[in-house]
Amino acid sequence: MSVFNGERFLSAAVDSILDQTFREFEFIIIDDGSSDRSASILDSYQSYDPRVKVYHQQHGGLIKSLNRGCSLAQGRYIARMDSDDIAIKNRLMWQVEFMERHPEVGVLGGAVEWIDAAGRSLQIHRYPTEDGQIKSTLLDGCAFWHPTVLLRREVFVWANGYRRVVVDAEDYDLWLRIADQYQLANLEAVVLKYRIHPYQVSMRKTAQQSLGILAAQVAASSRRKGNPDPLDSVTEITPEALVALGVTKSSQQIKLASYRRFWIANMCLAGEYSVALKSALETLKFDLEYVERWQIAELHLTVARLYWKQGKFWSCLLAAAHAVMVRPIVVGRPLRLLLQRFRTK
Repeated sequence: MSVFNGERFLSAAVDSILDQTFREFEFIIIDDGSSDRSASILDSYQSYDPRVKVYHQQHGGLIKSLNRGCSLAQGRYIARMDSDDIAIKNRLMWQVEFMERHPEVGVLGGAVEWIDAAGRSLQIHRYPTEDGQIKSTLLDGCAFWHPTVLLRREVFVWANGYRRVVVDAEDYDLWLRIADQYQLANLEAVVLKYRIHPYQVSMRKTAQQSLGILAAQVAASSRRKGNPDPLDSVTEITPEALVALGVTKSSQQIKLASYRRFWIANMCLAGEYSVALKSALETLKFDLEYVERWQIAELHLTVARLYWKQGKFWSCLLAAAHAVMVRPIVVGRPLRLLLQRFRTK
């Protein structure tokens, strides 16, 4: 586990690991230069549970922390955990038992239950469970929830860990590289409560994360063709660097817009309406030249709905008008909804 200013949810996350039914583990936690109470909270756990091993360092970012923590691991397996989630009590037991029965599998994940900041259940999310399906899914996007993963230590060493160049998509890049040589699996069972809140990395760093995803995909495609990995010679992933790798500006815009809409929807689901509104308004200021008009219209409609929730009806009408100007067909949506309600009466 890497922790950076995570005091709000930290105790619940740590307790969920220490309370596992599987007991034989070391819990390596890297405090990545936290300036809140995280360090003292972690030290208190270390003082009474010998399984907890806390390492403090100056802030160096998630990738540096994860590589350090994994390099310190002594066990046969490495399990990932985030400081804002809650592991199901039998998570480690189920995953270790599965890996002992399936020596051909290098990485194992599981299903997650989304919860909001207060811990209320939102919905269940599952990825494919079989190797072939997972590898097919990986071609377009991630097929593991990072904090659910348990992988063999020897596989992590073989892959040389997380690559520092793939900032904010380091896990996706790692799974793609491991998939070149090893089988992958997910448990059908829910193994983690995955918290949706405004401060998580995926919400705050969507722009860099979308670039990292595209870069990891380009690298994986090159390796599948028997060519060298192009990221081995890249020091920073920028829009210009991606263009040089063959990823067009249009592809970058489409990926970012789609990714932003995904997380805006997640914030709405979690009841974080002000955060969702701010993100939607920011997205509409991006260069959206190559983004499909229906996606832009949907963003304007999302803004309209969020203004409505705030009681800002004039702003709501203006946002709805923008949606109609972008894609006039959306004007028929309210009428369709009324007709559907009429038919059900």
